[in-house]
Amino acid sequence: MIEINDSSKEVLGTIKLWAGLTNMQVKAVNPTMAELHAMDINVKQEPNYNVTMGDRQVFKVVFWVSNPDLTTKIEFLLENNPKKTRDGSKTQWVNDYGQFIYAATPEDLQQWEWYKTDGVRPAYPNEERLIGFIKAWANVASGGKCALTTMDKITAGTDLSELKQLVTALANNRVRVLVGVKDGKYQNVYTKYFGRTQKSGDHYFVKELNDEYGGFNAEFPADLQWGQFTPQLSVTTPDKEEAPAETDDWV
Repeated sequence: MIEINDSSKEVLGTIKLWAGLTNMQVKAVNPTMAELHAMDINVKQEPNYNVTMGDRQVFKVVFWVSNPDLTTKIEFLLENNPKKTRDGSKTQWVNDYGQFIYAATPEDLQQWEWYKTDGVRPAYPNEERLIGFIKAWANVASGGKCALTTMDKITAGTDLSELKQLVTALANNRVRVLVGVKDGKYQNVYTKYFGRTQKSGDHYFVKELNDEYGGFNAEFPADLQWGQFTPQLSVTTPDKEEAPAETDDWV
């Protein structure tokens, strides 16, 4: 017996991949296995948010986001120490308004009139990306305050209640993100820029992508339009087999 199907019918159950700019709702932050199952995300063990990268201890803050087509995650890799320049001469500073800047000492910040020193403190690695995400998600106005008061506990992975409260408080908000496809099969979200839901700001994504350090390690449509996406296939040319010598046996 042969169970025949029309050639036009999809029978192999391929996974749909999506890419482009889209508005997403934040569903959870660092959920447990049970919480993931409640979101119809099948995992077989509890997520591990503490990872080692070389000699560095990193804590992953993972937001699960969704739209009608896709549920995926946005990851921020945080470290529990101040962010400094490569040579160690300057520290990155952040204030209550989510403004980031490098300077050797907090006194040096006085030279920039535009930089407010309210609540200034050393910033943590990748905190700038996390705050950029929250600013867009919470739709913070230009010049509005945007600071996490428990950032030391968040980077240490000991208390995420401040972030979990935001998930509840901003349940009706959306954040605009650029989704891509990595390695031909994984959904990936660009973390160097997040937008407001109005499409009028989409050019900021293009500006950031064109920046020297703004690259996105994933495939996405050139026009950034949201939709199903087929990654480019990478074909490997097999080694040529040598022709059998005249003395070889032919089969």
